[in-house]
Amino acid sequence: MTTSNPNTILKECASHEACSYIPGNTQTIHYKVIQECTKEQCEALILRGWRRFGAMYFRPICQDCRSCESLKIDVTNYTFSKSERRILRKNSNLHTIVRHPTMTTEHLELFYRYHAYKHRTRDWDSPKVDPKNYYSSFVHGHGDFGYEILYFQDDKLIAVDLIDILNDGISSLYCYYDPHHQSLSLGKHTLLEQIALAKRLGLKWIYLGYYVQECLSLAYKANYEPSLQLKGRPEENEAPIWETLNTLLFNEGKKI
Repeated sequence: MTTSNPNTILKECASHEACSYIPGNTQTIHYKVIQECTKEQCEALILRGWRRFGAMYFRPICQDCRSCESLKIDVTNYTFSKSERRILRKNSNLHTIVRHPTMTTEHLELFYRYHAYKHRTRDWDSPKVDPKNYYSSFVHGHGDFGYEILYFQDDKLIAVDLIDILNDGISSLYCYYDPHHQSLSLGKHTLLEQIALAKRLGLKWIYLGYYVQECLSLAYKANYEPSLQLKGRPEENEAPIWETLNTLLFNEGKKI
């Protein structure tokens, strides 16, 4: 399968750098910058384990490490637990807006507060608010498939959830929220709302991106069952194979 028209690829390269997920490791990342990517092109890449930030698509191609596992939630067979239904009910008074991505002062201030919190609690890099970088990462390149879901309490923006709505599922890109509203479980709530939205739209999957057992910020993804794991790293001319995720084996540190 051909996933992109070569005329749309502005740049394609691989980089070697410090691992974003496991301290002390290095990573090799394959990048593509695609101008005016179509929904079908985006979906073909997401199906093969790529991720999107703006017009940039990337995936790890590390030779000696397979810690990054692409996961997707089986929406059709997903049942909300009692605690998940409680979270949805608790936040039923929040006002939401779904639209193509934008950038405002509110976005940037909330983005800073979220990353300052993660810097304190998860030792993330020191927060920097760069409007140009934010625009290139979260606004540019959305085509007709990229959206932001804005969550408001009264008139205050408290969460931003960035997603791609594709033909067979939702690709979950990035979410940030106000850390002063811990009681609302906004991180969990936004993902549960993605699942609910996919159910309403008749979509089969939530593409969660990478699960990394050793990374606390990503390990939570294995908790959403049933889910599937991408087998290997298929090339663009190879059919992707997704297999049922065995969370017991994951918890034992054995990758299937």
